[in-house]
Amino acid sequence: MQSQTLLADTPLQSPYVEKQDFRDAMARLGSAVNIITTDGPAGRAGFTASAVCSVTDTPPTLLVCLNRSASVYSVFKQNQTLCVNTLAAEHESLSNLFGGKTPMELRFSAARWSTLATGSPILHGAVVSFDCQIGQIVSVGTHDIFFCQALALTRNDDSHGLAYFDRRYHSLLKQ
Repeated sequence: MQSQTLLADTPLQSPYVEKQDFRDAMARLGSAVNIITTDGPAGRAGFTASAVCSVTDTPPTLLVCLNRSASVYSVFKQNQTLCVNTLAAEHESLSNLFGGKTPMELRFSAARWSTLATGSPILHGAVVSFDCQIGQIVSVGTHDIFFCQALALTRNDDSHGLAYFDRRYHSLLKQ
């Protein structure tokens, strides 16, 4: 696994937009809701995330952003594997469990899980689950960006998606 920190060649101009203005604007950027899970030598952990996106299909790579101060950070970094479980509409309460301070055992006991290639928990009923190995970590500000190569996946083409927009959940209905 490669880890690096990016530094700008030229100083960034200041002042930046205000932190709260930026957060309010980002709330208007809708995204899928995901539960990111891992299991391995450092233990089992999971958290809710919307900062997930595709990078490339050759090799199949996603990125996941995680605050370095998060209680689960060291578990993910040490295990070097994770699963991106994109939530279905009926998983809203599960998203809240994984997004709070609920103990890990209670988070995982609230749903059914299995595994694929890496041993990271795969959520039954997720819209899609990408089972990944972390290939690279880049630090930016308070977060690390995990670049994750998909080793296996499973899809549920019959479910409706769950999105987060304007600080609220929204069900995405299939047409």
